[in-house]
Amino acid sequence: MRDIAVFSGSAHPELAAEICAQLGVPLRPARVSRFANDCLEVQLQANCRERDVFLIQPLVPPVQEHLVELLLMIDAARGASAGRITVVLPHYAYARSDKKDAPRISIGGRLVADLLTSAGAHRVLAMTLHSPQVHGFFSVPVDHLHALRELAGHFKRYDLTNTVVVSPDLGNAKQAAAFARMLGTPVAAGAKQRFSDDKVTISAVIGDVAGRDVIVLDDEIAKGSTMIELMDHLRELEVGSIRLACTHGLFSGDALARLGEQPGVLEIVCTNTVPIPAGKRGPKLKVLSVAPALAEAMRRIHNGESVSALFG
Repeated sequence: MRDIAVFSGSAHPELAAEICAQLGVPLRPARVSRFANDCLEVQLQANCRERDVFLIQPLVPPVQEHLVELLLMIDAARGASAGRITVVLPHYAYARSDKKDAPRISIGGRLVADLLTSAGAHRVLAMTLHSPQVHGFFSVPVDHLHALRELAGHFKRYDLTNTVVVSPDLGNAKQAAAFARMLGTPVAAGAKQRFSDDKVTISAVIGDVAGRDVIVLDDEIAKGSTMIELMDHLRELEVGSIRLACTHGLFSGDALARLGEQPGVLEIVCTNTVPIPAGKRGPKLKVLSVAPALAEAMRRIHNGESVSALFG
């Protein structure tokens, strides 16, 4: 691993440090400064020449600030004659902008993918993209990881004989079905319709959930509107306990507190792809680390080994 150089932006340095500890390599310093006219400047403060450079930066709030910072990091690495530049995106916020579902709107997921490539990225390592088509937005190789193994490992500690995995919508049903197979449980799904960023309706739950304990699985939880709407339906069907699980725990505003106060909710489980301030964390929140998975994928990329074999 002597020819590897790992840098982190300011979005989630704790995760970057944990990844480097798993790899057994130092986290190289990077300086981000701001000019008087509010423009950013990035300096990578370690040698990059002909090295395998990894830039770790999830796109989390403030998303635009961290995006520009990442683009400048890529440009700095390219200007420093890096042998290869891999962008490590634990969370790709613009993945939700993946289709034209209204007139005259932008498709941000594709545009930002083009920006990363134009800046000089040679490949991307991502975790749980919002939809499969986002993978195809990139014109460079993408290694797409998921956190189902980490989540399944947590829930296998419980008695799951009367448990069902529930997807909030049909779009996430395939991932929920794979998760249910790992746990050996049946699967169900909500019939969801979204009207705006914070207004959704779930007309029905498809599958047998009555009298069962449920694990609700989604790729991310932001405002929590979908989860609250789904739990209202689940309680009408007289389910037992409720546990919520996701990869990206964004929990904007007071979402975490609102979810924790819902009747029947025993636990909220997410991973550390997104930093969660200590002040937001409640007693029902459990954060799992994806640093070992990301570190192993980075090691395999560096050594030219198969990343897909991780999920074999």
